[in-house]
Amino acid sequence: MDYLVAGFGNILNFHTLLWIVIGVTLGYVVGAMPGLGKGTAVAVSIPLTFYLEPVSAIAMLIGIAKGSGAGSAVSAILINTPGEPSSAPTAQDGYPLARQGKAQKALKMGLYASVIGDFVSTLILIGLAAPLASYALLIGPVELCAILLFSLTFIGGLSGNSMIKGMVAGAFGVFFATVGIEAETFVPRFTFGLLELDEGISLVPMAIGMLAVAEMVNQAGNLAHLDSQAAVMLNGTTADDRRVTGAEWRRCLPVIAQGSLIGSIVGILPGLGASVGSFLSYGAAVRTSKTPKLFGTGMIEGVAAAESADNAVVPASLIPLFALGIPGSVIAAILISALIMHGLTPGPLMFKQQPQMVGDLYAALLCASLVMLVVGTLGQRIFAKVIYLPNRLIIPVVLFLCCLGAYMETSSVFSIYVMLFFAAVGYLMRKLDYSFITFLIGFVIGPKLELTFRQSIQILDAKVSNLGHHPISIVFILLTGITVVLIARSHRASRLLEASETN
Repeated sequence: MDYLVAGFGNILNFHTLLWIVIGVTLGYVVGAMPGLGKGTAVAVSIPLTFYLEPVSAIAMLIGIAKGSGAGSAVSAILINTPGEPSSAPTAQDGYPLARQGKAQKALKMGLYASVIGDFVSTLILIGLAAPLASYALLIGPVELCAILLFSLTFIGGLSGNSMIKGMVAGAFGVFFATVGIEAETFVPRFTFGLLELDEGISLVPMAIGMLAVAEMVNQAGNLAHLDSQAAVMLNGTTADDRRVTGAEWRRCLPVIAQGSLIGSIVGILPGLGASVGSFLSYGAAVRTSKTPKLFGTGMIEGVAAAESADNAVVPASLIPLFALGIPGSVIAAILISALIMHGLTPGPLMFKQQPQMVGDLYAALLCASLVMLVVGTLGQRIFAKVIYLPNRLIIPVVLFLCCLGAYMETSSVFSIYVMLFFAAVGYLMRKLDYSFITFLIGFVIGPKLELTFRQSIQILDAKVSNLGHHPISIVFILLTGITVVLIARSHRASRLLEASETN
């Protein structure tokens, strides 16, 4: 705590705070532009920090990552085009709220939930870095495989009105994740002789195609209906449509607390990422809600759940990096080079050799959370102007940004072809009532699920009896079975109730 207090004294000066503001602002703008992503922004910005002081440089890069997480909700809410795949659950309820004339309400709740989730996760990083990181080492391939299987089942079962359709969508997501060179034998799978597919299908063009392009195609076919909603969408009908009410805060605070905890846990476990955190938090909010069927139609709790977890992942992913030198996310992996470049080697010795530097970074992280609130409040007023544009102008601009974002991911036109292919897939899934969200989460966790499953077979020597040495995995396997049974019963009861009401 002494080093942390001294850290505030070291960073509360114009020069350091200026770079924190620049980092958060840059991240917020990048996050609001579909397809760019926090990883790209941080990687590109590293050379800009060569001539900065170490604390200012690292604080700026972390500010970019934090601001990008909050900014990605803007495009998700306003035009149903998530700035990053992790904001896809935000669009589920944020965009319907915008269509109902409650865009400002959704943007404000998204920002508040982002700041709270980020701040809580930063406090967890400061207070529990070493102890939590040591517990994370208990999660091996067998345990992680069981956790991933549970999360896929949990999300698939809760999506839509049919558990079977949800599970099918998740299975197809895992299937597309197997495209590319097989990790153990280096045999190409489903590449059809295309060298561009040897490294697999990139998530960004896939997500842009399924979420953004498919939505734009859908909107292009309903312009007359959307234009009739424009007057309501611009300003709303009452003052409550433009602010978060006390009743909504009371409903959302437990969801934000739950999302912050889920995002922090996901961030601590290496390799899961923000997408898994936001999807899990959204699924948990649906599961614990008294009105789960209303999610996807404009429930503000959905925005709060997704954004709190999404932004809690970034600080929490620094826990294994700072305490053990193990990157817990793409951002953490990119930051390793920046930390080393500025004379700070991640790992346990960092706390002994340069404790004041760690204190300075912690203080900068907390200040970045508060700066994000200010920048986000000002930024929303600018970006929210997009709702004043007619859909006939928005659709071409969004399609252009989608093509640009897909191309920038790999600097190849092939990514645009991938985007268009999955735009068709997303459009068909919408029409057939299959969950494209479950498809995406299946694709996100597919590679890790396959890898940990292969490792588990070797560790267990292909014997189920050896699971007795892995009690955590047994718990999650049982939870998976219980989840399937409970969700199946819930859906059956809902169908019986609907049938009785019809009769």
